[in-house]
Amino acid sequence: MPTRSPWTCVLWDVDGTIVDASDGILRRLTTALEHFGKRPPTRAELVHWIGPPMYESFQVNVGMTPEQASEAVAFYRVLGKQDGYTTGARLFDGVGDLIRDIAAAGIPQATASSKPEIQVAALMDHFDLSPSLTAIVGATPDERTLSAKSDIVAEALRRLRAAGVDTSRPVLVGDRHHDVEGGAEQGVPVIFVRWGFSWPHEADGAQAAVDDTAALRRLLLFEDSDA
Repeated sequence: MPTRSPWTCVLWDVDGTIVDASDGILRRLTTALEHFGKRPPTRAELVHWIGPPMYESFQVNVGMTPEQASEAVAFYRVLGKQDGYTTGARLFDGVGDLIRDIAAAGIPQATASSKPEIQVAALMDHFDLSPSLTAIVGATPDERTLSAKSDIVAEALRRLRAAGVDTSRPVLVGDRHHDVEGGAEQGVPVIFVRWGFSWPHEADGAQAAVDDTAALRRLLLFEDSDA
């Protein structure tokens, strides 16, 4: 039976929503923070790092100045390039299949990630999801020019419109309060996924919150009984 969606397009956060890259993030953060004389996070403390732009996190989490944070981001990104952007990354269960099924149903999709776009593209290629996406959108390399979730969402919608996509009923799928807030600023409802790196209260303000991909699928696709 054909499938349809209540949405004209779907935007996806990446870290904590599509991809679990926590092993590599923790390893690179440990090296970078020790290099700058700061205490590295424990795995439990990764919730403070995964989601927001790293430029912001270095300031908020370890008290760096903007200048120090820029230097730390540059160092961290060199480590990432040496390490390989996809090393240790894995898809959350069922998400890749859902993205492919949404594409098969003819619903345009885009990433809307605060992760640098070059890394997002590498991950989408690695997991063979690029063919299912109309646009791959992430932060600029410096994570300052384009990094705020609201601006990323706006850019994703702009690129979709440029590709001829109907963006009248968009939805953003994400796992942090930054996604909820950024979506709200652009008038985009958010479906919050609880399998990422977040605190329970971060779902406040989302249109819906789900615990697994089966529940997410029910909100993004339905069988068209009239077809």
